[in-house]
Amino acid sequence: MSKYISVSLLIFLLAGSLAFSQTSLPAPKNGKVYVIAHRGAHNGLPENSLAAYQKAIDLGCDFVEIDVRTTKDNQFVSVHNSTIDAYVDGKSGKVRDLTLAELKALDIGKRIGKEWENTRIPTFEEILNLCHGKIGIYLDLKDADPQALIEIISKYHMEKNIVWYISASFHKAIMEVKVNCPDCIVMPDPGAETNIKKVAVAYQPQVIASDMGHLSKSFVEKAHENHAMVFVDDDEDDPAKWEEEWQKIINWETDGIQTNQPELLIHYLKSNSKL
Repeated sequence: MSKYISVSLLIFLLAGSLAFSQTSLPAPKNGKVYVIAHRGAHNGLPENSLAAYQKAIDLGCDFVEIDVRTTKDNQFVSVHNSTIDAYVDGKSGKVRDLTLAELKALDIGKRIGKEWENTRIPTFEEILNLCHGKIGIYLDLKDADPQALIEIISKYHMEKNIVWYISASFHKAIMEVKVNCPDCIVMPDPGAETNIKKVAVAYQPQVIASDMGHLSKSFVEKAHENHAMVFVDDDEDDPAKWEEEWQKIINWETDGIQTNQPELLIHYLKSNSKL
């Protein structure tokens, strides 16, 4: 973790030269836990599509998770994989090696069902336009220049509505966001619990990200002691155990759950009004 705190950052912190904004997210819509729709609410829909994001809005989710990548002609799109191979038939290639026009020509809905034919890969700006004023965005920075994204985000005045998932090992990217957008909300992933304090000192995050491999009651307690909420990815594949895992996460007082089952999670939270 020593790489996370550069000499220049320490100088900034000691001198008080950077004003780190501690903005507040709106309260969760479904109890005490934020519901984050992983790649949108995509059960039966093309993932990372405007339709999946709209479904998450309609369900009452708090955030949609998007995966931002850069095209050959320096445009930004939401595609999880680095290649398009898994989304279309008869085509292959890396997102970075294709132009926006070439990506827009792809039908990512045909494999899902006839009713989703002609669904297209959305641009980052199309997503912001859809989500503005309706739902927050969990931005997974896959392959994109933070400064260029900030310029687009600023145009929509959504600095306080987006959390940036960035591994704590990517110090340069985190600092690019913090320095160039004081109102933006970085959400570093510290990895192991032992790294939380170092990440908190380095970046003063309002939220940190984790997964079920690292999450525990003490992990959440340590994060809260350092004034950070915790958003975690659920991990259970067995439908019979989904609720059991959610309950464990909630019992540990985790603040947000990213899930492929946002509709069922919302139903579970509403059915257990104390959660």
